[in-house]
Amino acid sequence: MNFSSQTNTDQFKKEFEEFLKEKYGAKDVEQDSLGQKSGPTGEYRPGEFNFDLKPEELEEYLNQFVECQEEAIEVIATKIATHYNRMKLEDTLTEEQKLVGNIKSNVLLIGPTGVGKTYIVKLIANKIGVPFVKGDATKFSETGYVGGDVEDLIRDLVREADGDIKSAEYGIIYLDEIDKIASSANTRGIDVSRTGVQRNLLKLMEESEVDLRVPHDMASQMEAAMEAQKTGKVARKKVNTKNILFVVSGAFSGLEEIIRNRVNQKKMGFGAEHASSDQTSKSELFKKVKTEDLIEYGFESEFVGRLPVITVLNELSVDALFNILRNQNSSVTLSKKRDFKAYGIDIEFDDQALRIFAERAHTHHTGARGLVNIIENVLIKFEKTLPSTKIKKLRVTKEIVENPELELNKLLTYSSMKEFQEEFLTQHGIVFEFSDQAINKISRKAGAEKSTFKQIAKFLFKDYEYGLKLAGKTNFIVSDEVIEDPKKYLDELIKKSYSSKT
Repeated sequence: MNFSSQTNTDQFKKEFEEFLKEKYGAKDVEQDSLGQKSGPTGEYRPGEFNFDLKPEELEEYLNQFVECQEEAIEVIATKIATHYNRMKLEDTLTEEQKLVGNIKSNVLLIGPTGVGKTYIVKLIANKIGVPFVKGDATKFSETGYVGGDVEDLIRDLVREADGDIKSAEYGIIYLDEIDKIASSANTRGIDVSRTGVQRNLLKLMEESEVDLRVPHDMASQMEAAMEAQKTGKVARKKVNTKNILFVVSGAFSGLEEIIRNRVNQKKMGFGAEHASSDQTSKSELFKKVKTEDLIEYGFESEFVGRLPVITVLNELSVDALFNILRNQNSSVTLSKKRDFKAYGIDIEFDDQALRIFAERAHTHHTGARGLVNIIENVLIKFEKTLPSTKIKKLRVTKEIVENPELELNKLLTYSSMKEFQEEFLTQHGIVFEFSDQAINKISRKAGAEKSTFKQIAKFLFKDYEYGLKLAGKTNFIVSDEVIEDPKKYLDELIKKSYSSKT
């Protein structure tokens, strides 16, 4: 290919765009050559990003969705609101007025799984309107070791911002399982990699320039070649991490023992208090965490120093789990309602049912995450079966939670019975009713024959529309006696009717 020809340049560009479409889809090639969203001039316009939420406003917003984490929310809302409002202030300062060595309000969240750590950060990012990326610390390792590159987090943030580098530089990166990259003093090998990950993250958490073009990325190299042919030079695309907020979290199993030992050591000696921390709960011990505890746990002192905001989330009690389910903004119940609404079915939950869900989830020790699994297990057959029926409303009761299969069969029976009754009334003007004994017998027969109540009833009473009219009946109750021999009962009913007339 001759790069000096305009025709060949256009052909190269066309082939490159087709390559991107085939590999990444058409969306990726609708961006300009810098991978950013193009405005009227193809450039990002400063001042479009704005943030003016006050700490109490953000705190109030979060408390609408999150239960039992008031203390943690107070800290998180305050520091993150301050982080973004301070960025606004920094934009108005001259270079001489800006501080050297600015410390960001990066946050460390400590708490067990399922207590809302990820949920809180997602809510904040959505409320502020900044791009958000979640990563898992266990997937990254030091350069030279097998694993991901921590700088991929920044590249993911740019992709989340649809290529808008400036917006990405205001984003939030949430890194879970950060406790898994703590090194151990008693082992070798993999801990070298863990320490390396800490140091690589340290650069990003402070301020560094991340190159968006990766040497081994074929698409990046083709784009660079095209840009070189078009402009005669290659502009380096970089992201500055100065304003990117980092939130890291973990369950920190074993940290409580380090804290307990430190607390108990300080209570030893003459005149010391005899109260022991042995009975102190895990959450309460975590609230006493200090930098020295995290360093002993296996973190570099410089790494801990880049996390000035440390807050602890509470374990969720049964009451807390119950309140999560009752909350009108609960993603757990709202999600399940939408699952059924997709089939035109409205679903509601009784408080007794929600309480049982909460009690079961609490025994699993997986926090709010366990609620989803437990509700799915109870309602999965309802979700499979009801869309094929005419049932448009479902109320989840205590009985349904305790015996879902039995209650589903009852629901299907009464629904099928109602269909039969409505159809019979519409076609023949006769009200059909059933005793409890008759309902049970027809239901058992339907189950044995893998049929429905309506199908069995239509077979049993196939001649009744004419017979009941001959007998002058506009209302008929099906009893246990009728089920025994429907034809015989109808014949006798007609004979009695004629006898009474004569």
